[in-house]
Amino acid sequence: MAVKPGYKLTEVGVIPDDWECVPSAYLVTYFGGNAFRSEAAVSDGIRWLKIANVGIQRAQWEAPSFLPPAYGSKFKDYLLREGDVVMALTRPILNNQLKVAKLAQSDVPALLNQRVAKVIAGSGADLGFIYYTLQMRRFADSMSDAMAGSDPPNIGSKTLGRILVAVPKCVLEQRDIATALSDVDALLSSLERLIAKKRDLKQAAMQQLLTGQTRLPGFTGDWQVRALGDLIRSCSSGATPRRDQPDFYKGDVRWITSGELNYNVITDTVEKITSEAVARTNLKVIPKGTFLMAITGLEAAGTRGSCAIVGEPSTTNQSCMAIFPTSELLTEYLFHYYVFRGDALALQYCQGSKQQSYTAKLVRKLPISVPPTTEEQAAIAGVLSDMDTELAALEQRLAKNHALKQGMMQELLTGRTRLL
Repeated sequence: MAVKPGYKLTEVGVIPDDWECVPSAYLVTYFGGNAFRSEAAVSDGIRWLKIANVGIQRAQWEAPSFLPPAYGSKFKDYLLREGDVVMALTRPILNNQLKVAKLAQSDVPALLNQRVAKVIAGSGADLGFIYYTLQMRRFADSMSDAMAGSDPPNIGSKTLGRILVAVPKCVLEQRDIATALSDVDALLSSLERLIAKKRDLKQAAMQQLLTGQTRLPGFTGDWQVRALGDLIRSCSSGATPRRDQPDFYKGDVRWITSGELNYNVITDTVEKITSEAVARTNLKVIPKGTFLMAITGLEAAGTRGSCAIVGEPSTTNQSCMAIFPTSELLTEYLFHYYVFRGDALALQYCQGSKQQSYTAKLVRKLPISVPPTTEEQAAIAGVLSDMDTELAALEQRLAKNHALKQGMMQELLTGRTRLL
């Protein structure tokens, strides 16, 4: 393999001549947490950082646990502060990424539990650089190899210390790289906060507009709560072509499953079927613009209330219900209303002892609040669609910046691009 001048080939790949390939233990110490006892937990106090609280790049506190305030001084060696980097040691890989987080001011003080390690940089290492190095796919792959055969997957500090990393000899260069990547993280965090704010604003707008609490200019008259069955011409579900006929799944007819209903417009599908499969399964091709809702598996939060609009003519499986409104109900309004109320409606109306489901009869019983005219329905749907468009643009921008960060990491953390 030819290596350009100024670079050398190492066990972790090609790196600059003035970089080193060393075991991570040369740069950091992995300090394990304490085996706090669950009996010590209290309703309020110091946060107790467990494996479940270590996410990808940040702490997760959806269900925080607490330890007595006095533990802050009693176990001060395990007390975490702002800027500390922690990583999971059991089941540490999620979607090919290491569960490593840098603690923010809002995360601390917290106490470090066992099977979580605090990463402490040595004199020849910048903690910020190490934090990003740990996020490299190469590091996660090395951990996966080291954990092969363990159940559940777990790793110890000695094994971690043997994983090779590439590092500039100059700590100032490490710090410059970390600063550049940190700036991108700040941009990502800013976009995430903006998206969260916009989502909150949309939720508030749905609450006001889809209940008649706030009326758009020029509209008056009383709203009604009606049964969906009074406002639809028909509703129907699809079917699954026989799986023992693999040729059925080698066609070009779109076939939508409930897992693809994600409050979206579906223009393509994971699987496509043949015209023969359509005929043999008695499927109907649903026209563009049709509203779809999930009708099985509603006990699961990710499925309950999920819906979509058909973006191109398609067929569906039996877990999707297509709704065909009368002239009194606009599909666009129905979509936004179900996004707003679908989860709550499913909890109230679906049936089943194990798998919660809708039948066509139950779907027709679902209540829907409607304004007196379709013109007002259209105006409400237009406002909410504009908000969706803005959110989609922000989410696309966020995805592009995530991709930019990955590219920067690959360039900067291997020395391909130097900040000199």
